Amino acid sequence: MSAAPRRIRSAPPSPEPAARLDDRPEPVERIGKYDIRGLIGEGATSSVYLAYDPFTGRDVAIKQLHRDVLRDADRDCLHRTLLLNEAALAGKLVHPHIVQIHDAAIDDSQAYIAMEYVPGGTLAAFCRPDSLLPFERLIEIIFRCTRALDFAFRRGIIHRDIKPANILLVDRDGQDIKISDFGTAVHAAGDATQVLGVGSPAYMSPQQVRDMPLNHQTDIHSLGVVMFQLLTGRLPFESDSHYSLLYRIAHEEAPAPSSIRPDVPEALDAIVRRALEKDLARRYQDWAEFSHDLAQASRNRKINADRAEVADAEKYEALRRLAFFREFSDAELWEIIGFSQWSRAEPGTVVMKEGESGDHFCLLAEGEARVVKRGKLLHLLTDGDCFGEMALFSAGGRARSATVEATTALSVLRIGVAALERASDTCRMHFYKAFLEVLSTRLSMANSRIANAGP
Repeated sequence: MSAAPRRIRSAPPSPEPAARLDDRPEPVERIGKYDIRGLIGEGATSSVYLAYDPFTGRDVAIKQLHRDVLRDADRDCLHRTLLLNEAALAGKLVHPHIVQIHDAAIDDSQAYIAMEYVPGGTLAAFCRPDSLLPFERLIEIIFRCTRALDFAFRRGIIHRDIKPANILLVDRDGQDIKISDFGTAVHAAGDATQVLGVGSPAYMSPQQVRDMPLNHQTDIHSLGVVMFQLLTGRLPFESDSHYSLLYRIAHEEAPAPSSIRPDVPEALDAIVRRALEKDLARRYQDWAEFSHDLAQASRNRKINADRAEVADAEKYEALRRLAFFREFSDAELWEIIGFSQWSRAEPGTVVMKEGESGDHFCLLAEGEARVVKRGKLLHLLTDGDCFGEMALFSAGGRARSATVEATTALSVLRIGVAALERASDTCRMHFYKAFLEVLSTRLSMANSRIANAGP
């Protein structure tokens, strides 16, 4: 990541005009080593192409600056800096919800970066009143955004240009996302001041429009604006005048989403209000608070009425708070969410039965259960306890040695032995280490019981 750019004094940013027809790039067949398959999108300063990398055999997206930008000394300096900022993150922000940078070439004759291709389009498609997302899907998307931006911030990076166009969908009908375009990002420890002339004013925080030093709370505010727009189909502040828009962002209170769309649940209203607080002391202090409130909203029965399926936001929160997963990375937790099965169980439900064969193990994410063998109570299971793990260590599985029965409502995580074998090496290693700790604790407890039983 290059050093944070210093403040550039100029007129406040305004939307760039669309590229003139005669400025648009001619059709290209190849950029660097990449075979061009088609044009994905085009802006005033750059074009994005779908390309094929013959060396890795994968599709990539190529962002290339227009030739007229390269010929303009002032614009070239600014936009090369932005491209260099983005290219400098290659290999540094490796996260399942951040677009990966693969390659870059920036010299006197060309300027482009090659990045992960994400085919589902952007969130901009769901920011109109006639195309709004279901509340459950919206929560899951914003939750993933908070986790990706928290990951970036914990590595010292503030994005500074969060908007729907920079949040890509892996699948148009799904809820998996990737944050893109870190060109204006800066190190949180540096002079994180605004580079005037770039950015998206409608999504800026009051601190940005006032040209104040920034921290991660500016991204929290911007994501709050995105959430407001996804809920209502409009921005919290709109104006025909650029200066009026900036004034309103800096001085006026945003309306509640429910004042525009009455069916917005109070829980989501409250989240947006706090994210859009002008006073930093009242705004979310960190991404963990933002994430937690989203996970709680996901659990709200008003939103999830009669829904048996566990939302991914709940899954992540559950895994992160359990001691079993304390050494797992953010990326590994999302990997587990991808290959595991989750279910709820009512009191009295037999989750695992003595004598049955099994090729999976379980972890208790929430609730209590009892372990019974031949009708005799052995012990109780609580949050974070695992059971059935001996299936991992027996070829072809083995008969269950005890019955596990729910004593309260449960949330249960089930993982197949084959699924774990296909997991990444580091994820699998952390599982085995956690199992060793579990077995060691159980052995110690058994020895204590034997010692206390006496001769």
